[in-house]
Amino acid sequence: MTIRRLRAVVSLLATATLLGIALPTSDAGATETGAAVVEIETGSLQGEVLDQASGLTVYRGIPYAAAPEGDLRWKAPQAAAKWSGVRDATEFGAICPQSPVLAMMTGVPLPQTSEDCLFLNVWTAAGRDDQPRPVMVWIHGGGLSLGWSSEATYDGSAFAGKGVVLVSINYRLGPLGYLAHPALSKESGGESGNYGFLDQIAALQWVKRNIARFGGDPDNVTIFGESAGGTSVHALLASPLAAGLIHRAIAESPWVTDTNIRPLRNAGGRLASAEDVGVGWAGAMLGDGAEQTGNALRALDPATIITKTPQAGQPGAYEPHITYGTAFMPESSEDRYAGGKQNDVPLIAGTNRNEGTMFIAFQPLTERAQFLELLEAVYGEAAPEVAALYPSSNADELRVQHDRFITDTWFLRGARRMLLGMDRVSSPAFQYFFTRVNPENPAWGAHHAAELGYVFNTLEGENHDETDAELAALMIDYWVQFARTGNPNGGGRPAWPRFDGDEQAYLELGDQVRTGTALERGINDRLEAIRGQ
Repeated sequence: MTIRRLRAVVSLLATATLLGIALPTSDAGATETGAAVVEIETGSLQGEVLDQASGLTVYRGIPYAAAPEGDLRWKAPQAAAKWSGVRDATEFGAICPQSPVLAMMTGVPLPQTSEDCLFLNVWTAAGRDDQPRPVMVWIHGGGLSLGWSSEATYDGSAFAGKGVVLVSINYRLGPLGYLAHPALSKESGGESGNYGFLDQIAALQWVKRNIARFGGDPDNVTIFGESAGGTSVHALLASPLAAGLIHRAIAESPWVTDTNIRPLRNAGGRLASAEDVGVGWAGAMLGDGAEQTGNALRALDPATIITKTPQAGQPGAYEPHITYGTAFMPESSEDRYAGGKQNDVPLIAGTNRNEGTMFIAFQPLTERAQFLELLEAVYGEAAPEVAALYPSSNADELRVQHDRFITDTWFLRGARRMLLGMDRVSSPAFQYFFTRVNPENPAWGAHHAAELGYVFNTLEGENHDETDAELAALMIDYWVQFARTGNPNGGGRPAWPRFDGDEQAYLELGDQVRTGTALERGINDRLEAIRGQ
């Protein structure tokens, strides 16, 4: 048994002892090997029991929708096929097609990729006679182009040990997940794009129909995700299609920029429409002058799509985005928050102090002129005004300010917009600020994604100390309490104040756990004013 599974089992046993709960030691549906069998709408599943005494079990690679390949590529997800007999759910399914960039960054082999990738995984320790448990659905990050649900950091054992039914999902990525194009819109009633988000809706519908079989409460579902997973939480919370499917939401470092929310068509100003971006991408893929039809696009091999798609900054490059003017997102998601039109459910949203260090490590700037050129591509004539908010006189100062700029404009601004929009609905909101420097890579500070090992209690490395262990225990307890009740407070933990637009209170999670107000309010208010000019 791994250390992380042992922690989960110990936590489960301790909780059961305190509450006087008798944990099951066997299940009527178990096989001779002790592997639990669950009957869902599409057939029977045999999972893997991670600990017999506690009942901690994982079901891997469960198909929640049909393979989106062939004629189903760039279509809304369709129902998964039924099967006969007992399906082996002890191995993770294939991941969605993507480049090996994330695997190389994290030093792990890239798992098998396939367009047949719409799988989810369930961790549970619920017994047959237990009360239904809160459900948490994890949405991985990766710029909506990379990542997979079975990354080791996302092991759900610790959450299951805390009395949660934890679900993690794959969803379509890159152009395969987010391409909007006039030819695809013509095929599908006038709209296209958002396929990865529609996959997430399909997974939540699967949870609604099936999660009770795993001991979960379909009427208490928390979605949570980081980076592009936070973007997904941002989008789902704003989407009318998610109404009734989610009951709480946690957005960790939501990636919401000036360019990743686009209208389907008829864009104005500097930002091209989603269909225009799609036409540019299709031209790069099919060649100039080629007829851009749905059939021509579907004839492209997925490996070719991944390897031939140009990199950022090149003609035909593809940055996935939320496409509005669609059933999934009738208007800009940020406008929906501003108008109080999002789903009225409790929200936690937060960011890390040094979100930008990971990114500037790969694109370092050495001259002030380079920074201004970068800003001009997004802000046009307003670039000098934005640059003045991040002053520097040498390369070291420029690095600090570049980090601050990315932190503010890629992550904090979007999180603040979500939080401020909660003033217009009845549910509470809570903001966090993660400041613990990564002891395994201190040069990056409290970098993007640094909080994940704490949230999942899956910290790895020899340099973590008691402070890290205590912070991890605290954070998962906050997350679980929020999933149970819609409020992270209770259990003797430091009080986490509710966010409102006036005081803008937040909880710092770092070497110290303390409250603050108005996190970077002045500079972000100024950025908002510049954007509105």
